[in-house]
Amino acid sequence: MERLILCGGGHVSLEVAYMASHLEFEVVVIDDREEFANPERFPMAAQVLCKPFLEALDELGSRSDDYYVILTRGHAFDGECLAKVLQGDYAYVGMIGSKIKVAAVMKRMKELGFHANVLAGVHSPVGLQIGAQTPAEIAVSILGEVIQERARKGPGTPPPPSEKGVLCTITRKSGSAPRGEGTWMLVHPDGTCVGTIGGGAVEYRAKLDALEMMKNGVEREHKLYDLSHAAAELGMVCGGKIEVDFENRKG
Repeated sequence: MERLILCGGGHVSLEVAYMASHLEFEVVVIDDREEFANPERFPMAAQVLCKPFLEALDELGSRSDDYYVILTRGHAFDGECLAKVLQGDYAYVGMIGSKIKVAAVMKRMKELGFHANVLAGVHSPVGLQIGAQTPAEIAVSILGEVIQERARKGPGTPPPPSEKGVLCTITRKSGSAPRGEGTWMLVHPDGTCVGTIGGGAVEYRAKLDALEMMKNGVEREHKLYDLSHAAAELGMVCGGKIEVDFENRKG
């Protein structure tokens, strides 16, 4: 599952974290102030790090499917976080701020030696231009842009083969199935899952099939799921068919 790493634990971050927790992101929050970075404030987050920003970013490391949103309390901290993020791997980085604040941070990044092509990939001011005003509206604009980028890039990288479980990958899609080719879900032996192949009845059936594979020691399977009948019966929008490859990873 992709990580959404929020640098800053203020009001906008709180709204972003809440919404992102329903969007299949592993939410991580960083702030150096205890009153803004604690599990009670962010119960939906997988991790809350109350540490200096650079220390926390070092601890997290970087992955090619990480999504960063920089929402600190000042442009000095924004620049500190941005410079650190740009040195690692990432799928997306966005930074909040006025045009004047963004220009000042970008000027500093150029002075630090970051190439113009790298800086052009930073989404700043962050979010889609929808006239957002309140923290919740700003969160919608930010996550709209993040979702747009995730869809453009396609599914994230599956967990490494060393992680035990059955990897379920959509290999073919027809009709209005909710997820496309390459989308994956890893089913662990205890029934917990990472990733998604669309949710609902089809994902539940795939999970049961994966658990059955592990129980019987089956290494590979390929299955076709027809969503059309269930969609018609339940009045669902999504129908169509998907084909799924199952790979039993024994760790």
